[in-house]
Amino acid sequence: MKIFGKGFNFSQDGPGNRLVYHLQGCNLSCPWCSNPEGMTFEGGVAITTEELLREVISCKPMFFDGGGVTFTGGECTCQFDALKEALISLKRERIHTVIETNGTSPRLTELFPLVDELIMDCKHYDNDIHEKFTGIGNKQIKTNLKAAFQNHPCVLIRIPLIGGFNASEQDMEQFAALFSEFDTSNVRFELLLYHEYGKDKWEKCGKTYTVHNAFVSEEERKRYNEILHNHGLQIVRT
Repeated sequence: MKIFGKGFNFSQDGPGNRLVYHLQGCNLSCPWCSNPEGMTFEGGVAITTEELLREVISCKPMFFDGGGVTFTGGECTCQFDALKEALISLKRERIHTVIETNGTSPRLTELFPLVDELIMDCKHYDNDIHEKFTGIGNKQIKTNLKAAFQNHPCVLIRIPLIGGFNASEQDMEQFAALFSEFDTSNVRFELLLYHEYGKDKWEKCGKTYTVHNAFVSEEERKRYNEILHNHGLQIVRT
């Protein structure tokens, strides 16, 4: 497994205090990405499953309030076999596990029994627009959404609100229509405001940051939360 970062975070990457591993490489090319250093498959630091397990076990006293280990990215499922091996080892140790994923892996359902919470992005409801902005369509994502809604007991769907991409009342109605096709009693939804925390990192990576005027106000988020809530969806803020 190759990682480009790790550290503790409380409640934003799953419940409690968590050791978060950022896996190197991503198959999407979102222009607003806050971790551009993790988009390339080059670089990163290699760590074996045995090394990771020793490190995690040594950190067990820090996993308070239901904490544990979270794998994110980049896109953690791009290192699928190494990720699965690590999750199997962690479950043997009864350590709470979470993955944060863009939902594009055709093998994602293999990980359902190994993760206590599945955090999954849903960036856009339209296949063509999703492909235009991220480089990949959302057909596999929709398949995985359906599978998660039907088969995983704890799911958090996050929609990053990006002005000019997916942040209008009409967009929220379309998202709600997509989700309302399913039983979402085991699912929570969260709207995330666009930010520019990764902008400087794009320049450090020798890349051009191309997103402009994409901010969404807190008032807009509240209104969009209300739209989703009115469609029977459980809204949270982590």
